[in-house]
Amino acid sequence: MNERINVVSGDIIPLIPTRDLVVFPGMTVHFDVGREMSIKSMLNARDGSGEVFLCAQKDINTEHPEKKDMYKIGTVAIVRQVVKTPTGVYRCLVDGVRKARLTELYDKGDSFEAKIRLLPNYSKESLYATEIQAVSREIRLAFEEYAKILPRMPQELYSAIMGAKNAEQLFESIAFNMPFIFEDKQALLEADSAGEKLVLLMTVLNKEIDVLTLEKEIHEQVQNRIEENQREYYIREQIKVLQNELNGGRGVMPGEGDPSEIIIQYLEKIDSMDASEETKEKLTKDAERLGRMAMGSQEAAVLQNYLDEVLALPWNVVTEDTSDITKAQSILDKDHYGMKRVKERIIENLAVRALTPDIRGQIICLVGPPGVGKTSVARSVARALDRSFVRVSLGGVRDESDIRGHRKTYVGAMPGRIINGMKQAGSSNPVMLLDEIDKMSSDFRGDPSAAMLEVLDSEQNNAFVDHFIEVPYDLSRVLFITTANTVDTVPAPLLDRMEMIELSSYTREEKFNIAKKHLIKKQVKKYGLSSKMFRINDSGIYKLIDGYTREAGVRTLERNIGSLCRKAAREIIEKGAAKVSFTAKNIPDFLGHEKYLPDLVTKEDLVGCVNGLAYTTVGGVLMPLEVLVLEGKGKIELTGSLGDVMKESARIAVSFCRSIADQYGIDKDFYEKKDIHIHAPEGAVPKDGPSAGVTMITAIVSALSGYKVRCGYDGRDNPHRQSAAHRRSERKDYGCIQGRHKDCYNPRSQQRRP
Repeated sequence: MNERINVVSGDIIPLIPTRDLVVFPGMTVHFDVGREMSIKSMLNARDGSGEVFLCAQKDINTEHPEKKDMYKIGTVAIVRQVVKTPTGVYRCLVDGVRKARLTELYDKGDSFEAKIRLLPNYSKESLYATEIQAVSREIRLAFEEYAKILPRMPQELYSAIMGAKNAEQLFESIAFNMPFIFEDKQALLEADSAGEKLVLLMTVLNKEIDVLTLEKEIHEQVQNRIEENQREYYIREQIKVLQNELNGGRGVMPGEGDPSEIIIQYLEKIDSMDASEETKEKLTKDAERLGRMAMGSQEAAVLQNYLDEVLALPWNVVTEDTSDITKAQSILDKDHYGMKRVKERIIENLAVRALTPDIRGQIICLVGPPGVGKTSVARSVARALDRSFVRVSLGGVRDESDIRGHRKTYVGAMPGRIINGMKQAGSSNPVMLLDEIDKMSSDFRGDPSAAMLEVLDSEQNNAFVDHFIEVPYDLSRVLFITTANTVDTVPAPLLDRMEMIELSSYTREEKFNIAKKHLIKKQVKKYGLSSKMFRINDSGIYKLIDGYTREAGVRTLERNIGSLCRKAAREIIEKGAAKVSFTAKNIPDFLGHEKYLPDLVTKEDLVGCVNGLAYTTVGGVLMPLEVLVLEGKGKIELTGSLGDVMKESARIAVSFCRSIADQYGIDKDFYEKKDIHIHAPEGAVPKDGPSAGVTMITAIVSALSGYKVRCGYDGRDNPHRQSAAHRRSERKDYGCIQGRHKDCYNPRSQQRRP
């Protein structure tokens, strides 16, 4: 095509960004225009000089392209025809005339325009005539091979291409008519000389030959498999008809059907699972063995159940851990109040995993009394890590098969709790909570704690073998968290595999904050109330803690709050109250009298009576200790359900008093002439431990010397920390044995200070 155009370099003409279309100079092409701005550009070209610049955009999904989204080389074309179709799309006929470069793109709001620089369609040859002739021959040979593979090649087109007289004609006849991808066509357009275009065309042809050859092979394989499946289906249908005739028209009896469809499904699942080759090989043999069995037999049912259980496991299905430590910290703080050490350990674990994602062998054991939040901490860890969570209860487990599973040959056999937990989690790296690990026991059926040794050992659990599934399963990516109330009953080898984190009992203030921030909101929502309908002030919360609960955790406190919510709901429904408020004064009206009284405490300075401190599982309490000195023969009487260690502490205290008798004016022979009776009130409560020694020494010295012991009571109902005013009022302390205060007894001078 030798038609001339009126534009010159630097002119601005309408632009149409084409999608999946490259127009060559000398090429006549039909294409559809559907975008509003492209339609307006085409109409402007038709109504103007008739010339339009066609340039392909790099991404066909870009609706409003800019200059950076366009290729640099396009074609100036003459608009021959523009027809509007009933669907609103315009069908255009254009003739490509001259290659041009896009220098600027102008967005007019309703259309596109481009500033162009004209380029020669074929620049000066960079190859010699003999080289061009050689490349032309190679292209003809490659095109012959391409034509054999490409289906439905018109004979006229083949003859025209093979009869091309020169390099330009050969290039245009192939490039214009062959279905190359538009990126390859764009590269052919941008090539300068005819020689360069032919070399690039040779490369594109060879690539297309490789792709078409591969597609042909794949198509033949698919066709052969389809024919084979159709043949098998035809044979199976014939077998069913024959079996129906043999059974007198009663249909196919159980065990007589062809199980190949089920077996094919099993084999497909086995082939798609991400497991080791040894595992796949074993499962494949079992599936093939199932295909040779009668489907109604007991053995076939056992094998089918086995395959279903194994294929249901998450083989190498891994969730991605979060690396946002700040987010994890906020989740832990939101879910739990306090627990500073536990949270620090979890955040440290996250930080280590961020540095070394493949770390193994970190097993945490949360030890603490009931109700302090061990299970909920594990759930928060799963949320913080963005992992799935599964809980496995070990309380009362005494059969080793509960951990390792049963052999599949037994009736009712099933996998162990660990493998069942993995199936429930749906991933290979969940957070698995092994709850109440200290409650496992052993009997004649085995020791489950011995089976747990392999589960919690990072050197072994990467190939954990359950008796039921019989193939190794990787547990090394699981984050195990165990809980226990005490570690005394946990075997030492199992304890050695875990890192202990102790969750102590909550203090009074911690219980108050937990109730205010978590428990009240939870119970109010549970019973269908709102913050406007239910209210309890701070004094009421303290009343619940002091008078109605005595526990390490907060479960009883939560139950009492729930009881108040039910009382409030009844008041609202029966009496039509808009809001129910609870205070320390009216809570006994709803919950009855207080269940727990304040600790027994001596409220005045006495001789031989000391307010001691004791530790229990529910926190610290006051434990008064009383000593009475009687005439006798040096007998020591101990009452109050004291343990062996406290009895030894009492004897040590008496011996220590003998060593300091001179300093306090005590008779040196008191251990021969005096009977000492040491009593701890609340005799029904067992008491033991070495920390009571200092209390006993103070009480014995006071009883023998006659000096009073400061009681430490500050006049308040709850004997907590003394006020500064009370401490100042206690300067005249006749029981002070240190001699640091004015008017105190001076043990060194055996007299009062002046």
